[in-house]
Amino acid sequence: MKRIKLIMAALATVSAVSAQNQTSPYSMYGYGILSDHATSMQRQMGSVGYAMNSGRQINVMNPASYAVIDSLTFLFDLGADISFLRSSENGAVENTIGGGVDYLTMQFPIGKHMGGSFGLLPYTSVGYAFGNEIAHGTLSNQGSGGINQLYLGWAGELKGVSLGFNVSYDFGNIVGDVFTTTQTGAQAKYEHVIQVRDWNINIGAQYTARWNRFNKLVVGLTYSPKKSMRGNTWVTAQEMVQDQRPDTLGYMKLKDKYYTPNSIGAGVNYTYEKSYRLMVEADITWQQWSKAPYSAIYDDRVLEGRNPSDVKEVLSPGMSFYDRTRYAVGAEFIPKIRGNYFQRMTYRLGAYYANDYLNINGNRLRDMSVTCGFGFPTYEGKTMINLGFEWKNRGAHPAHLVKENYFNITLGVNFNEVWFWQRKIR
Repeated sequence: MKRIKLIMAALATVSAVSAQNQTSPYSMYGYGILSDHATSMQRQMGSVGYAMNSGRQINVMNPASYAVIDSLTFLFDLGADISFLRSSENGAVENTIGGGVDYLTMQFPIGKHMGGSFGLLPYTSVGYAFGNEIAHGTLSNQGSGGINQLYLGWAGELKGVSLGFNVSYDFGNIVGDVFTTTQTGAQAKYEHVIQVRDWNINIGAQYTARWNRFNKLVVGLTYSPKKSMRGNTWVTAQEMVQDQRPDTLGYMKLKDKYYTPNSIGAGVNYTYEKSYRLMVEADITWQQWSKAPYSAIYDDRVLEGRNPSDVKEVLSPGMSFYDRTRYAVGAEFIPKIRGNYFQRMTYRLGAYYANDYLNINGNRLRDMSVTCGFGFPTYEGKTMINLGFEWKNRGAHPAHLVKENYFNITLGVNFNEVWFWQRKIR
């Protein structure tokens, strides 16, 4: 019971703190910056994981991996990060720091060759604040929030083939504020809110081939279907004077107007384990955002008996969506499984390149990253402390717009405990 209370407290902490994560000025577009559901250990390897199934670390990227877990083991993984961002535009440079709790996951056995998982993950994150001068005044932009996923997963394995799924409850508010101040001191606020209350599903499969006890090859595949989102979105305007109430400029439901895309992930993983352990993986991700509508806002109440094209749009997004592709590679190495402490440490390295889903005024957003990290075993040898470092560059093409360089530090604690073993009474 004490452990269950600790888990619930940790979930509440993740939900409350995750919104503090620093993201990017680019997160003002669309749903913000997307997450790939990688744990701290996986982020150190370039965020690979579609074909990973070690049973020692939780892998939410492919739910089929849950089937590979010892019948007495309970895994619990909590991650956090801190981000140092250096952004530049037209010679102006700004340095910011952000961070917070990132995710919480747990994995447990259900039966022979079956496992389950439960946790809270970020799906998108939004965080920005900047301003500029306009004619006869100033304008500033602020945004926060994102979409979180509370998920429950299951997987089973038979003769080397594992199948699994995650069902998630998606929730969160994305809030974008625009403040205007005239030379006379008059202020006004325009606020755009996307409120998501939805569900989602991710299906995974893995095939494991062994030609001896030391060599293992795993092929993994995941799929999430395109679906209409649930929730509401609205825009309000408010004069910043006492007792002035916001005026709703536009309101509509997300259903049939906002969508999540078809998403496919595939990976190949090779592991060798004898006196030392080596694991390498290569992944590819494809998300069909070009076929996932993101509508401009109008007021549903104004549409009664009228053609939507006749109604003036309240808010034009100023961007479009492209298909997102992401290529990642990563490796993990343990010099000597039964050696001294430094030989039993895990050393990781990875990289990825991504064409993002955002097209901002004809400019495509791109990410590239190089990662590394270490796994520090605890005294009892099962629980692992994962410390990682990441350099990431984000920018647009062909116009550079805002150039961003990140240095991220990630910390994850992967608890590996025996919960289901009962001592014999003598």
